[in-house]
Amino acid sequence: MNKLKPFLFLTFLFFSSMALAQVSSVTVSGIVINKNKSAVPYTNIILKDAKDNAFVLGTITNEEGRFSLAEVKPGNYHLEISLSGYISKDHPLFIGSLSPFLDIPSIEIESNNIEKETKIEEVVVTASKKNEIGNQLDKKTYSVADNISQSGGSVLQSMQNLPGITVQDGKVQLRGNDKVTVLIDGKQTALTGFGSQTGLDNIPSSAIDKIEIINNPSSKYDANGNAGIINIIMKKNKQNGWNGKVGLTTGLGSLWERKENLPSIRPQYTLTPKINPSVSLNYRKDKVNIFLQADNLYTETLNKNEFVTRTYDDGTVINSQLKRNRNTNFLTTKAGIDWTIDSQNTLTVSGMYGSEKIIDRGDQPFFNKDFSQRLRLWQFLEDELKTTVMASAAYQHKFKEAGHLLNVGFNYTFHREDEKYFYDNYLPTSTGTDAFKLLSDEQVYDFNVDYVKPLQYGRIEAGIKLRNRSIPTNMNFIPGANSVLDVNAGGWADYKELIPAVYGNYVFENEKWEAELGVRLEYVKIQYDVNPNHPTYKSDGYNYTQPFPNMRLAYKLNDRNKLSVFYNRRVDRPNEVDIRIFPKYDDAEIIKVGNPALRPQFTNSLELGYKHNWDNGYLYSAAYHRFSNGTISRISSIAPGSTLIYAIFQNAGKSFNSGIEAIWNQKVSKVYSFNVNGNLYRNQINAFTVENLYPVPNTFSADKQTAVSGNIKFNNTFKFAKGFDAQLTAVYLAPDIIPQGKISSRFSIDMGVKKSVQNGKGEVFLNASDLLNTMVVKKQIQGSGFQYSSNDYYETQVVRLGYSYKF
Repeated sequence: MNKLKPFLFLTFLFFSSMALAQVSSVTVSGIVINKNKSAVPYTNIILKDAKDNAFVLGTITNEEGRFSLAEVKPGNYHLEISLSGYISKDHPLFIGSLSPFLDIPSIEIESNNIEKETKIEEVVVTASKKNEIGNQLDKKTYSVADNISQSGGSVLQSMQNLPGITVQDGKVQLRGNDKVTVLIDGKQTALTGFGSQTGLDNIPSSAIDKIEIINNPSSKYDANGNAGIINIIMKKNKQNGWNGKVGLTTGLGSLWERKENLPSIRPQYTLTPKINPSVSLNYRKDKVNIFLQADNLYTETLNKNEFVTRTYDDGTVINSQLKRNRNTNFLTTKAGIDWTIDSQNTLTVSGMYGSEKIIDRGDQPFFNKDFSQRLRLWQFLEDELKTTVMASAAYQHKFKEAGHLLNVGFNYTFHREDEKYFYDNYLPTSTGTDAFKLLSDEQVYDFNVDYVKPLQYGRIEAGIKLRNRSIPTNMNFIPGANSVLDVNAGGWADYKELIPAVYGNYVFENEKWEAELGVRLEYVKIQYDVNPNHPTYKSDGYNYTQPFPNMRLAYKLNDRNKLSVFYNRRVDRPNEVDIRIFPKYDDAEIIKVGNPALRPQFTNSLELGYKHNWDNGYLYSAAYHRFSNGTISRISSIAPGSTLIYAIFQNAGKSFNSGIEAIWNQKVSKVYSFNVNGNLYRNQINAFTVENLYPVPNTFSADKQTAVSGNIKFNNTFKFAKGFDAQLTAVYLAPDIIPQGKISSRFSIDMGVKKSVQNGKGEVFLNASDLLNTMVVKKQIQGSGFQYSSNDYYETQVVRLGYSYKF
């Protein structure tokens, strides 16, 4: 706790709780009618400020009596409606901050024999510049281009400096919880895993426009992901004519060797190259918009360099090192066409292709306690190719009222995982060579209909979604002499998923109160069929019909302060890889296996919020509590008579996550601004007992685990003259609990500079991540019959240089 004191002090300075920010502008629409309920065209509409009666905007109704006023800031106004031959009318109007569209009920005007003429002055509408952090409800939006210190890397690297996000073991966490659903352009895709977050470290950030963080998703989102949702928005331009952007980033990682290899293995990667060319093209003319985004990210990486000491209850000590040199080439291409059929109907057809090639060369030596004898050397080559093809069609119908929409979408995804492993196993008295091949073809069909109806005081949202997903997988073990593989655990397995869902959501707002109520009803049917000859696992599955409600209530104290309270219920369904029955040997003596009997984890969340704005900054903060049943966790145990450790997913019972989070954003001067994000939380996993069936049945029990942990990020931004910008980010992650153990504190500093060139059309940047090379992952694990400690000196320090040009 002594190490936590500075962190606790800083975090409590910002303690309060989260509230929702406002949309920056609203489109107001309505219709003017006469006593006979007929539309009145060409009526003068003038919007004035209620405080001083100052003119704001003006327009006239069209042939159907409808009008629209765009880019209106939230606040109190009144409408003046006038037309020659009619009595002028004054209509009070409150414009809230929850919805970008507001539809006023029909305004009725009465005829008058006295003719009046109203002249409308010239109206100039200027769109206000959006904040760097845009918030709509509980959504925080961050521009990737503003994250200078992580430009040119992967999406995962871009995320690790964002407020509220931490990265651990290649996964993103929100508020200390990795049960996060990652979307691309609002959809679950195979690039990031359906409901999971695979592949984030290989998607180039050059393809990304913005990243949205949604801590309290409404019912219109899938119910999966109790920690929240991260939505990755890819680049897409809609400017007229030809335009685009090209870029090239190069870099070097592992600038020096942080810890020497154990004897007798191949060298670890140093001075690893990174190359990322990208191109974005767009052509728009009349009713057609054509777009293309292509990126290729090639990296060499010291993906893992973990030193482990295992101690067993009988006194046996085994020292080992797992070193993995990785070559990755990830090509992503997205292209499509927007066709504006007419003013009310639009059709978008797009496709995406992704190809990810991974080559891993690994070494894992094992030594006795004093390193005097090498017990074993395990060397492997992993050759993996992941291919993703997606096709999407989206139709949008705009009703006559602004913001009144019907969206219909269809998505098809094909994802192939073609994986081959080759092993050499060197023992004191023998040598063996083994191999296996895994082939998995995933197909997903998604169909959705979404409806939005704006109201004078909010909006109504409703929709349906249907998903059909199948993943047949084949594992073929190829044993050599003196094989150590469990060849009987191979074969085939077939995963099938059917999820129809329906949702409804109502949003209300007046001058003081905001409310949002919604519910999503999901039926889920999972069937996992297993090779009947498998020695341990049998076919399994489950189904449920469950409601997932959400609620938000907010009270506006004044223009600068708001209080909010949230509730939602969400689920984390096991992913196919979590239940995959085939053992994975990327670590020779800590073997990962899935569990077909794994069941969903259901979570209820409560949150209390407060936000305070001032002229040059804001305090944005949150207090939250989550409680889960059926907590999904990987449990490590040993089989009787063996020193091998088997890590198997289980439902570990009840767990709790409570904490406080705050963001303090301050513009100090024209040159300098900063952002401080602190998160302090308490994790608890209740005592539990589970039975691991593989390779033989054995029971594991754990006492209750609790820990107070958190993180703090200090992000400094400098805007100098002549187009120079700079960023310095410091990240501290406090010690935390992990399944069966603890992870030590971590600290890093990132820095970046960029300069605008060529009259703003070009940009050059230079950055360095983990500048001091301090990010080391240290773990302590306590299992049944053993314990182990590990230090992972994987590659974290990377220097990048990049250039981009817009045309």
